[in-house]
Amino acid sequence: MRIVAAKKLLKANDLLAAENRAKLAAAGVACVNVLGSPGAGKTTLLEALFAAFGPRTRPAVIEGDIAGALDAERIERLGVPVVQINTDGACHLDAGMVAAALGDLDLQAIDLLFIENVGNLVCTAGFDLGEQLRIVVLSTVEGDDKAVKYPAIFQGSDALVITKCDLLGHTNFDPARVAADFRRLAPDGRVFQVGATTGDGIPAMVEWLLAIREDR
Repeated sequence: MRIVAAKKLLKANDLLAAENRAKLAAAGVACVNVLGSPGAGKTTLLEALFAAFGPRTRPAVIEGDIAGALDAERIERLGVPVVQINTDGACHLDAGMVAAALGDLDLQAIDLLFIENVGNLVCTAGFDLGEQLRIVVLSTVEGDDKAVKYPAIFQGSDALVITKCDLLGHTNFDPARVAADFRRLAPDGRVFQVGATTGDGIPAMVEWLLAIREDR
């Protein structure tokens, strides 16, 4: 019987991630890995960001889902280049999947790439995809205890985006608690509170992302 240690698989993934990162850097593309539960509002957040970017950047998206292409179709309707990855049951994207998707994008025509990962707060935390930044998205309807229950994904993220803040009055969600929990795990992380359907908080995220793109 042959046993393959998980750490060997992760090492192979990290090597591919490094290749992805080098390829994106050579093309001058900043890459953001967007993580969060199903229904957290990841795609709606991207739609709001793209509308607010206007002509100031050239975005593209890699969409990760177990099946279907509904989110990719939404992005495509905005005129944003998009590649769909269907994982056929896997609960996360890995660097090899992203490497294949990069081959379907004209990297010279974009400068900001978003990878919308499979909806999951566990599996996605352990796989480097070659991104420059990780953003974890948490909606006000999910509960304000998630950073305590799922620390790895928050600890490994550069920013926490609290979405659906227009619904705060209908929940007992405490943004201050989540922000404090996040900062204990990621002291240098940024926290954004947004209402993607109303536009609240989106301009601050846009300026932050554009500044990161300029640093590329």
